[in-house]
Amino acid sequence: MHHLLDRFSKLQVLVLGDVMIDRYLTGRVSRISPEAPVPVVELQREELRLGGAANVALNVRALGATPYLCSVIGKDAYGTALLNLLPPQQLSPRCILQSEDRRTTCKSRVIAGDQHLLRIDEEDTFELSAKDSERLLSAIRRLLDSRDIDLILFQDYDKGVLSKEVIREVLLEAVKRDIPTAVDPKKRQFWEYRQVRMFKPNLKEVRESVPFSVEVDTASLSRAADHIRSQLNNEITLITLSEKGLFVRDETTTELIPTQPRAIADVCGAGDTVFSVAALAMAAQLPLRELGILANLAGGQVCEKIGVVPVDRSLLLEEFQLQKH
Repeated sequence: MHHLLDRFSKLQVLVLGDVMIDRYLTGRVSRISPEAPVPVVELQREELRLGGAANVALNVRALGATPYLCSVIGKDAYGTALLNLLPPQQLSPRCILQSEDRRTTCKSRVIAGDQHLLRIDEEDTFELSAKDSERLLSAIRRLLDSRDIDLILFQDYDKGVLSKEVIREVLLEAVKRDIPTAVDPKKRQFWEYRQVRMFKPNLKEVRESVPFSVEVDTASLSRAADHIRSQLNNEITLITLSEKGLFVRDETTTELIPTQPRAIADVCGAGDTVFSVAALAMAAQLPLRELGILANLAGGQVCEKIGVVPVDRSLLLEEFQLQKH
């Protein structure tokens, strides 16, 4: 069990993608508004947390590995807040570039009495300008030259940081330097991630992207995974199935792993956790079945907590030991 932790703690991981602020506005509701049939929330506290690809970096760190987060944010108040949130989490702002041309993504969630009432998004979703792409790529190349990176994670939220050019150039660098890659895709660039080692869409993204209907059974999911491989030439396909668990397939192994029954509090951030754990397990060369079990446990664990939270490493390994046997 500890050798797995040792293997994780040796890994240096480049996390590339859309970072954002998760803003929680928490209060209580005691009445309905006289102006419209909506609850009046008396605000008790506001909390800003790191979200998006930054949540993947937090999970990577929670598992003991060293993340290097690369992204582009705005030169605005949320951008400043995001930069200030990094050092307390031992994340370096070195590869986070600020752009005059775009806003920092902020997702504000209004929560009262454990009820998620509303979400308000402030963001730009157009692709990076040529200038910003070039700045980001040179920062990434500098990082790859100065650090011995073991794994590159692409965390795509369709906010524009992962443009076709950025994806193509970073994948070229990865091939050139023989660094394994993993991607958590979204719809816009779904088919751009050629030659990645692990491709981790969720069921909805698969259904939107393959030209036939997909059911939650081994035969149907295998067909989808094979179609993805025929297009992307990836090694491992991992499809998350929300409450139904996950499916994982490579050349030799196919596993449909159901979730453990749990008290689900909130599914926010579970996909990020599954992705982080699976990718680290891949880089640590865990067998595919064990990789699937570990990632599935991690996703379930995060759903028991309110809000976006990283995985608890020791609890995860404890559960993993029990499951494996």
